[in-house]
Amino acid sequence: MSNEMQRWIKVTKMAKTTLVDAINLALAYEMAADPDVVLLGEDIGVNGGVFRATDGLQKTFGSQRVIDTPLSETLIAGMAIGMAAERLKPVAEIQFMGFIYSVIDQIINHATRLRNRTRGRLSCPMVLRAPFGSGIHAPEHHSESTEALFAHIPGLRVVIPSSPGRGYGLLLAAIRDPDPVIFLEPKRIYRLHKQDIEDNGQALPLDTCFLLREGQDVTLVSWGAMIHETIIAAEQLAAMGMQSEVIDVATLKPLDMQTILDSVAKTGRCVIIHEAARTCGIGAEIAAQLAEQGLMSLFAPVERVTGFDTVMPLFQLEKEYMPNVDRIVAAAKRTLEN
Repeated sequence: MSNEMQRWIKVTKMAKTTLVDAINLALAYEMAADPDVVLLGEDIGVNGGVFRATDGLQKTFGSQRVIDTPLSETLIAGMAIGMAAERLKPVAEIQFMGFIYSVIDQIINHATRLRNRTRGRLSCPMVLRAPFGSGIHAPEHHSESTEALFAHIPGLRVVIPSSPGRGYGLLLAAIRDPDPVIFLEPKRIYRLHKQDIEDNGQALPLDTCFLLREGQDVTLVSWGAMIHETIIAAEQLAAMGMQSEVIDVATLKPLDMQTILDSVAKTGRCVIIHEAARTCGIGAEIAAQLAEQGLMSLFAPVERVTGFDTVMPLFQLEKEYMPNVDRIVAAAKRTLEN
């Protein structure tokens, strides 16, 4: 372990940490541990990023490893893929998910095909980070939740943390993965919660759901920022005598369906909660797989509590769009009436 890495860990060990600070810690740890890790994006160096997720990293690691790019998302993705093909480990930032769509061309046609195209001679160990979701009174193009677009692409991992601890551990795992990862950070909870995090470089497993709460009456499945409302709904249901099992999907692709199936085999009921629009959302895929593989376990139809099939409204109406605790509780109660 280098002196630089030892110094960084000594300063940050066991700090009370928000999600955005956990992202910063994970990036710093991996950059100190692995000289091949390079960051790039708009305003991530001198300014530390729009949300300050990369604050201080250019000062510590230099401008050749924390690179301020022009305002071109296509360029950012193309540079990252080229770096990855040359065996660097780029972590690229797109300022908001609403700006990510021009990147899809590079991701589909190059990042996810590199291993296949070269018959395993090359891989693409890149991470594409982006803040996403609503709830911060942002203008248009800053509040999308379109994770299903990326989950549909073969060869791509899609990871969404829901807490500081999972943000730290999952980002470390994503950087160490030999294939491309879309790492979406729910900006509404960037500073909502704090946790004690030991900056020890311990990664969490990808492709695995996390069981956050055990129960026997209904399974509540969610990810990202909506875990906050889901946990509150579970507590309200518990006060009514209904025990909910809460699952944080965390890795949307590949989907750990077995954990969900095992839970529904125990509870017989399932409510899926996500902020994204309803049609063709990840919730629809989970419900379809439950119908295919777990139909005989279900005592009631699967419920979905989601956003609506409309453009995300501006901030005066965004609370009307976002799923809330009352809607989750009502859906759970409907499943329990059957």
